Amino acid sequence: MAKIVTMGEIMLRLSTPNNERFIQADEFDINYGGGEANVAVSLANYGHNAEFVTAVPDNPIGACAVAALRKYGVETKHIAKCGERLGIYFLETGDSVRASNVIYDRAHSSIATADASVFDFDDIFEGADWFHFTGITPAISDVASEVIETALKAAKAHGVTVSCDLNYRKKLWSCEKAQKVMTNLMKYVDICIGNEEDAEKVLGFKPGSTDVTSGETDLAGYEEIFNRMTDKFGFKYVVSSLRESRSASDNGWSACIMDGSTREFYHTKKYRVHPIVDRVGGGDALAGGFICGLCDGKDFKTALEFAVAASALKHTIPGDFNLVTRAEAEKLAGGDASGRVQR
Repeated sequence: MAKIVTMGEIMLRLSTPNNERFIQADEFDINYGGGEANVAVSLANYGHNAEFVTAVPDNPIGACAVAALRKYGVETKHIAKCGERLGIYFLETGDSVRASNVIYDRAHSSIATADASVFDFDDIFEGADWFHFTGITPAISDVASEVIETALKAAKAHGVTVSCDLNYRKKLWSCEKAQKVMTNLMKYVDICIGNEEDAEKVLGFKPGSTDVTSGETDLAGYEEIFNRMTDKFGFKYVVSSLRESRSASDNGWSACIMDGSTREFYHTKKYRVHPIVDRVGGGDALAGGFICGLCDGKDFKTALEFAVAASALKHTIPGDFNLVTRAEAEKLAGGDASGRVQR
């Protein structure tokens, strides 16, 4: 099994129960999650040696976040204990025509204020095969952005494959700041993952006439920008999720990919996910599934079909983490979407 390192922020998630609005809620459901942490859990769940690197406060809440990772087999030995607080996000889950809403309370969190000196990146990347980060972490703070670049330099020095999920978050930074920072970081990246908004807001590439709010997907537009992105950054693979949002509880879900060396373009099968239990972490489940597939030695098409199936299943699971098994994802990828009771 491969050794895969992910780095970012893990947060306390407080979500309203039963699709309630914030103003209705008298209590919150508690989970932990975050882009890179979610990927690590997926990979550990599939049997890979997955490690998550972050900083958490040296208090019981920080310990709970670490315990949530350990519960699912994620290695946590390089998590730094420093800073004042764990980031929090509040989730109001939408339904039908009402969109979900996220409120962040993560300013001055431990990972936002931790500098590179608290991490031994040579030790972290010793024997590692893969490093994964997202565009969320550089958006947290300038310090976090500098730490990620330091980690990337160390990963490349150790010959580690690097993947990035662009993950634009407009509540964290502007597209102008995102493009300035992320364009610089792309020189370290082998595999770029994202969606249509990420490509446009983070790297300045718009995929043709795609309009996810109307369910219109222009595959030719994706192929064009994948070529342009590969020309500019030399990616080995470029991947985009394709979410057709019919409503908050009814989505079409698929993905497309380009092989950077051959320029072969491929679109996976499409799933209708309805009703959606929890879509948070769906893109992370896609990234984790694709990394798993490539580390298993699958060809890029088979790896992406596995990833799309795994991430479609994630939409049926509450919380950030994708807890499906390899067998369940492979069964769905193989065409069995019956949902029959397994006896």
